[in-house]
Amino acid sequence: MENIVSQTWLLGQLGDANIVIADCRFALGQPESGRQNYEKDHITGAVYVDLEKDLSGAKMAHGGRHPLPDLGAFSILVGNLGIDGTKTVVAYDDQGGAMASRLWWMLKFLGHSEVYVLDQGYTAWKAAGYPVTDEVSTVFPRTFSPKVHRAMLASMDEVKDKLGRPGTVLVDSREERRYLGLEEPIDAVAGHIPSARNFFWKGVLGENGAWLSAAEQEQHFAALRDADEIIVYCGSGVTACPNVLGLSEAGFDNVKLYSGSWSDWISYEDNPIAKGEE
Repeated sequence: MENIVSQTWLLGQLGDANIVIADCRFALGQPESGRQNYEKDHITGAVYVDLEKDLSGAKMAHGGRHPLPDLGAFSILVGNLGIDGTKTVVAYDDQGGAMASRLWWMLKFLGHSEVYVLDQGYTAWKAAGYPVTDEVSTVFPRTFSPKVHRAMLASMDEVKDKLGRPGTVLVDSREERRYLGLEEPIDAVAGHIPSARNFFWKGVLGENGAWLSAAEQEQHFAALRDADEIIVYCGSGVTACPNVLGLSEAGFDNVKLYSGSWSDWISYEDNPIAKGEE
């Protein structure tokens, strides 16, 4: 797999100065729990990255619940975590890879190619008896030089402009009941963007929480093979990222993230909304 590393691989790299391990654990609705869990114990050498403080900007009228942060400030933060162009980054969480995939996507978006997600996450690592610690890692700041890959990102206007366009496929990464508009526990309006197809993000994982192989990802996303362009969204641009990663594993190179996602889409009153099956 191109974007996933195994636990045994990371175990063999512990202590390698060229690798930065990023703990991305975060629970929606319990914003302090991730850092508290990190301070309790984490993979030896890991630094902590917070979804809302580090990987998101301030909420505004538009942009969704987890808008992208200011890219200059984020680039400084990345450097302060000890990451520059020479480092390999391995991100993990305990949320099925959703938070780690957000960091993976953001670093890829800024041109950092050597970034990976740890298979199965922290609980499996700890259960295997691999090294954990409560010591906060010492970091030597570096200079991170971003090179923005604008083609990886879709704006709201771009999504709206391409609705119904042959060849462009929208992928909704939320649970089926939210996609259908049967319930909406988080956002103010239920439903989905018209024409979107539902691929619940946990479909990229197997029963044991491990990522599907590249061949299995190809099979999972086979219905999208003829698309000229795929735009992926979720509720706020976080759980769409595992689908983007899964599509990358499956060999798709025509994928964009609509980072504002559903929570941004519904912030514009005249945007159309669909419910039920497409």
